[in-house]
Amino acid sequence: MPSRQFRASLSQSQGREGWSVIFRHPLKTDKATGKPGRRVRKGLDTRERLDAEEVVSQLNALLGNEEYWSLSAKPTASARFDPRVIKVFYDDLAPENWDFFAVRDGAIPLPSSDESEYKRVLFIGTTGSGKTTLVRQFLGTDPRTERFPSTSTAKTTVADTEVIIAGGPYRAVVTFMPRDQVRDYVEECVSSAVLAAYLGGSDRDVLRKILNHIDQRFRLSYVLGSGGVQDNEVDIDDLDSDELDFDERRVDIDDVPALDMARTSGVLAAAVAAARELANRHRIRLQESLGGADEDEASVVDEIFEDNLEHLLREDDDYFDVADALIEEVERRFDLLTVGEVDRTTQGWPKLWQWESADRQLFLKAVSRFSSNYAPYFGSLLTPIVNGIRVAGPFKSHWADGPLPLVLLDGEGLGHTPDSASSLPTSVTKQLEMVDAIVLVDNGAQPMQAAPNAVMRSVVAVGQASKLLVCFTHFDQVTGDNLPTFSAREQHIMASADNALRGIGEQLGPWAERALRKRIHEGTFFVGGIQDALSAETRRGSRSIEQLRRLQRAIELSTQPALAISATAVYDKTDLVLAVQNAATTFHEGWQARLGRDVRPGVTKEHWTRVKALSRRLAEGWADEYDTLRPVADLHLMLQQELYKAIQHPRHWTPRPPSDDEKQALFDGFVARLSDAIMAISSQRLRTDHLVSWQEAYNQSGRGSSYVRAAIISDQIYRPAAPVTPVLDRPGFLRQILDAVERTAQDSSAELR
Repeated sequence: MPSRQFRASLSQSQGREGWSVIFRHPLKTDKATGKPGRRVRKGLDTRERLDAEEVVSQLNALLGNEEYWSLSAKPTASARFDPRVIKVFYDDLAPENWDFFAVRDGAIPLPSSDESEYKRVLFIGTTGSGKTTLVRQFLGTDPRTERFPSTSTAKTTVADTEVIIAGGPYRAVVTFMPRDQVRDYVEECVSSAVLAAYLGGSDRDVLRKILNHIDQRFRLSYVLGSGGVQDNEVDIDDLDSDELDFDERRVDIDDVPALDMARTSGVLAAAVAAARELANRHRIRLQESLGGADEDEASVVDEIFEDNLEHLLREDDDYFDVADALIEEVERRFDLLTVGEVDRTTQGWPKLWQWESADRQLFLKAVSRFSSNYAPYFGSLLTPIVNGIRVAGPFKSHWADGPLPLVLLDGEGLGHTPDSASSLPTSVTKQLEMVDAIVLVDNGAQPMQAAPNAVMRSVVAVGQASKLLVCFTHFDQVTGDNLPTFSAREQHIMASADNALRGIGEQLGPWAERALRKRIHEGTFFVGGIQDALSAETRRGSRSIEQLRRLQRAIELSTQPALAISATAVYDKTDLVLAVQNAATTFHEGWQARLGRDVRPGVTKEHWTRVKALSRRLAEGWADEYDTLRPVADLHLMLQQELYKAIQHPRHWTPRPPSDDEKQALFDGFVARLSDAIMAISSQRLRTDHLVSWQEAYNQSGRGSSYVRAAIISDQIYRPAAPVTPVLDRPGFLRQILDAVERTAQDSSAELR
């Protein structure tokens, strides 16, 4: 008999005819407590109660016998139990790990310059800089009647958008976040709503917490609406001036499939009520456990409640019922897809949607369900749960000089970070190598703030500076009595760029500044008014068109043959050892300050809830970052920067010093080839090797747990992962880095001694 009793029970959601089963799985660890018995809810594919009861009876028989509690026992169990029992118990034990880029590639291959005349272009920039608006100009999509891709001054989606300009019909493939990741987001939203209820928030506040994740990257309001009786009835008087054009284009709201929004609003209202009930119940239990608390201790009680909330909720089935209901409402939206084909995982969650059509308007209308942020469609969109969308079709801009064989890659805006030392997400860093051109899009009215600086620093540190192009948008908003001409405005912006380049040169050395200065000199563009269709009849419009054509030609010429190097750079390993130690020291100094264990100018202590959110993602394995907290990316960047500085100073050249251009090519090629290996080492040592410690950090609860969590992350994960004074043994940190450098040197006209 099992040491702990596990029992399954039937469940039927309101408005659903089918039955589900709920049970604690003995082979799954609860994410918060770290103990076996994670709660599971699965559909039984039956509407008959007696049939469902028989399945549950068999499942309880399986749960009552530990001999079946392993994947190796699945064949034996299959011979005795209903196939639905086998699916419910065993399927999730072997999780499906998908390479979603490869999934999209299987449906619509991404052409490359190695195989064709196509150029891959990555657009990168801060939120609101005009990055996606620039992509629209290359596609020629109408800013009023098509609005693809979607734009906003705020974060709208975490999805990567990949557009191939090609002949033939319009084609699309969309991939979705794994169900567990969506559920994690939903559970975090519900936890936030319970806390808001505990702190006395209004129903509107509680509902807002349910519908909008705190980091603004996951918005259930897009999928489920705002809880109104009819969510598609948008009050035009409530729209800001930038949104008034929605009404002008007379979108036919009847195009949105019929939705039972009253039912959805009922689910949301029930979620708000449940959040209040959960908050009240656990408040009473906490007060009883503390033996009562007077007003002077109220702040202490609040702190204890907030710190323990997630762990308390994960022991409460009512909390999971709220999340279940919201997830079911999300899944219902897939029933609205009247075109295309949906492929699902073995667990039934949508993996991809694909479709093709020769009708541009029908195609873009269908695709908008996965990419739009258009308010009247709220309640019917799937945008927040999309992790990638790839589109191919005969897009064409009216200003382009001939056809554009381009692949345009557009992702999430980088955010307006005040920290100039911030790193790029690991996903973006990996994209830098696979593209032919990197277009940094920056707001010309406020040029070269911290985030664009961070992009340039990262690009040069991974040896990709030769691909960089810079496009300053909002050029029409660069005004002043001292800026009467286009040339004066350009010089005003370039002065900011020069200042940024000098700063990067001071940080990363003269060759880094040289590489970037060459690119800025040859590849800088200034556009304004691109949110509208550009007209060659106006001075500003014709000038922006001329700049866009120059950008197009620069992209076409972005792939250059590698420069032959006639000399070998000889390095002393001691210099590289010092570089690695400096990188580790800088990494620890930054994170000690973020974790509140030290103070460093320019680095802000992170709130403990953000640190906990980071630990959750690494503990559960579905991300290596949370918002701007990016330990893997930080270590990779620190190492690349320090190694780049060391690589600029070989001890000598043999047989003789090469030209400056050859030196630049060697330095950039060396760090470019090294980047993947350094990323792999950083990920392994900070993520893979310390999964148990990340779980321990996340599982901390109770008063003072934030300090314990910070200590675990700092002392049990970061210090052994990147020791400042590593021992020279083969499995050690320094040995791994030096081996990677030595292997790379063999292909980079370099030698280590």
